[in-house]
Amino acid sequence: MQFSPGCLVLVFSLFHSAPRAPATVVENFNHVERCKDSLYMGTPPRGIIDAKLKKICQRYADKPRFVTLYDPQKRIPVYSAYSFKKTEGDRRVDYPWMYEPQLAEVDGNGNMLPFPTGYLHMKFEDSQAVLDDYSDVVLYERGHLNPDQHQSDPHDRASTYTLTNVVPEIREFNIGPWREHEERIRVRLNNYCRGTAFIVTGVTTTGHMIRRNNQYRVAIPEDVWTAYCCTDYDRNSPHEVRIRFPSQAALAKNAKEGNMVHEITVQDLENFLKTRMDVEQNLQLFYDNCISPSPLPLYLHHTI
Repeated sequence: MQFSPGCLVLVFSLFHSAPRAPATVVENFNHVERCKDSLYMGTPPRGIIDAKLKKICQRYADKPRFVTLYDPQKRIPVYSAYSFKKTEGDRRVDYPWMYEPQLAEVDGNGNMLPFPTGYLHMKFEDSQAVLDDYSDVVLYERGHLNPDQHQSDPHDRASTYTLTNVVPEIREFNIGPWREHEERIRVRLNNYCRGTAFIVTGVTTTGHMIRRNNQYRVAIPEDVWTAYCCTDYDRNSPHEVRIRFPSQAALAKNAKEGNMVHEITVQDLENFLKTRMDVEQNLQLFYDNCISPSPLPLYLHHTI
């Protein structure tokens, strides 16, 4: 069989085409270089049934910043996972809110984009929340799952201001117990985590929705939960701190009252989520349960 020169060029181009722009919505977090750096051992939570969910590698300024498992039907994240960066904890308010073009189209360079000042095409509204969804709801704040005060680099902080990282949180809960807990974890990890801490923060829902123009638009979380894993920590820390390593979780009601944040073990959180989320019985938030490699021989483990 003979090929014409034109055919050979076509065959060559099919196998040697230019690399595509890095996608943000991916089949697997491992498919984008450095995307899995936000996950402990490069491994996402196991056992979440995600057939209808979207895996977002949150890219800002051409670099992956954190990952989100997103529900385009409820228009909120199921969870965001990120690596904690030591920071002074000051809050910035001058970053623009952004959206995720890749939820609605496959072109572009994979970066999140600021909301335009004019009309946003309906196809974006179909796949994710937009600013109008939050504009007339006085009861709720835009609650970050990956909060800016857990990041230090300005680009990392700016990247948290995408609505795909946000859920509607009752105002009193957002500015009260939950913000206090985020600060408590920031101080604890700043002071006692020597290596990298990995955090997963997510929500449960029960069907309540924000309505706009007589349409159900954005799911309102029933519970907000979070867990961290830091295997390299200060083993000389006070006992009340040391017992909260290498991992710890927290759970709270997204409510005006009765919204106290309860610190619990990661296993207790996983058991709770099995009754509240569409997950399998092998649910595991951190690879190998964030087992800490101990520097001590087995017979001395009880002294830790």
